[in-house]
Amino acid sequence: MIDLSTLIAYIAVVLGFVFIPGPATLLTIARATSSGTKVGIATGAGIAAGDMFHTVMAMVGISAIIATSATLFSIVKYIGAAYLVYLGIRAIIEKTPADPTAGALSIPAGKAFRQAVLTEVLNPKTALFFLAFLPQFVRPENGAAVLQLAVLGIVFVALGLFSTVIFAVSAGRLGSFLRRNPTVLKWQGKVVGGIYCALGVRLALQQR
Repeated sequence: MIDLSTLIAYIAVVLGFVFIPGPATLLTIARATSSGTKVGIATGAGIAAGDMFHTVMAMVGISAIIATSATLFSIVKYIGAAYLVYLGIRAIIEKTPADPTAGALSIPAGKAFRQAVLTEVLNPKTALFFLAFLPQFVRPENGAAVLQLAVLGIVFVALGLFSTVIFAVSAGRLGSFLRRNPTVLKWQGKVVGGIYCALGVRLALQQR
């Protein structure tokens, strides 16, 4: 199994990654701000599930196909980008509720979870990250590489979920205040939609 010094070094590096705002953080904040803490946490959980999927793919070697096939990489990349833009356009054109105090969520937590899973699974850059990053902490003398990859992946997912929950709770409280302001309520869908569209364009323009 992984030795303590390697695990400590790995955790330190991962903490730096997960607490630096990135696409996953922006998605979580956008959902929590527009729909509340519960939906933000559901989004974070969906991202964690997607990362777990990439961990499994790295373990069985399927991510290697994406790393070596430009065509497959492009297909997955553009599907993920199109999905993000689709979510963004939906948020932009969606009508704002007339009563900002109604307390209804703009999206159910279950739907937010499923969307986050798909968004993360369809991000080929995440697959490449897991493929390139995890093996750096695998040591042959520590036992089976597959088991080490599993532990490293689970630790990454757990720390990532921890960070997104913190962001969701903070953004959710802020969103609770903002939703009581009719002007902010009117524009928040457009802002959130713009974030999704920007993430989609960013993903589409990424190079291998």
